[in-house]
Amino acid sequence: MCLRPLAGDAGRGEFLPLQRGAGAVAERPCPAPAAAGPAWGSEPVGPQERSPMNFLAKIVARTLEESLRLFQSGKIEEFKAVIPGRLPPVSLKAALDHCPGTAVIAEVKRASPSKGEFAMHWDPVELARIYEKNSAAALSVLTERHYFKGEPDFIVQMRPEIGIPILRKDFILEPVQVYETAALGADALLLIVSLLELGQLRALLLLARSLNLEALVEVHTAAEMEQALAVGANLICINSRDLNTFAMHPDRALELAPLAPPGVTLVAASGLKTRADVERLEAAGIRGFLIGETLATAADTGAKLREFRGEMKPGRWPQV
Repeated sequence: MCLRPLAGDAGRGEFLPLQRGAGAVAERPCPAPAAAGPAWGSEPVGPQERSPMNFLAKIVARTLEESLRLFQSGKIEEFKAVIPGRLPPVSLKAALDHCPGTAVIAEVKRASPSKGEFAMHWDPVELARIYEKNSAAALSVLTERHYFKGEPDFIVQMRPEIGIPILRKDFILEPVQVYETAALGADALLLIVSLLELGQLRALLLLARSLNLEALVEVHTAAEMEQALAVGANLICINSRDLNTFAMHPDRALELAPLAPPGVTLVAASGLKTRADVERLEAAGIRGFLIGETLATAADTGAKLREFRGEMKPGRWPQV
């Protein structure tokens, strides 16, 4: 088990254990300070590295290394100083609950470990503007650098330009990342149950709320749904993709939705390709739909978003 300081207390003897995730991740040692080497995102990502277990192990190791750098550099104090002056947060839950029609969380996503680079041509801010113009309920912004080619600074660039909620989508494992998320200007962050112990999940959720951040808690199994509910999550994302295998389970949201009590807002993610996919899940009580690759690679992104929302028929895509 790796014991690391709770970043919010600047190392004053409070620790969070981490031993969840891919099997290889569970046995790793605490990361040592990073030596000089290639910048994040500069290393080639080959087929072997894209395998599910390698991906999870490496992404967690990279995340811990970067979090350790942030913690040791004292950046957390900078984050704390910036947070009070940020723009007032916009509620993701309220945006989904009160969205007229289908609530789409449109994702700024340029690459993935399974597909490689597929939308590097997009300027992130321009893509965000197109999403908002075409009635997205919220944005999801990938900020992981190596596998997803994202940048935390994307959120900084978007915040003054965008009025809808911004979800930071990354592998949040450490308190310092929560402070960073608030300082960037995001309104919400993603917490993945399969990568966190129950105590960690609860601690990160409570820390986020103390900073006026909402947490979208991602689950893939009934056991993970139970854990999310146990810590008081009221925004739950059901991911149809198993991060341990990359396998898709198209009916997973239908299977897990009945487990959520009233008051919990459900979001479906992965494998959403058509308006019919959305309608099938809406009938089961799913309120939000996180869609990225299908939008970013569409011939007309704005029209594709409107199609998902049911505002136009498939194939009729006038330019926006």
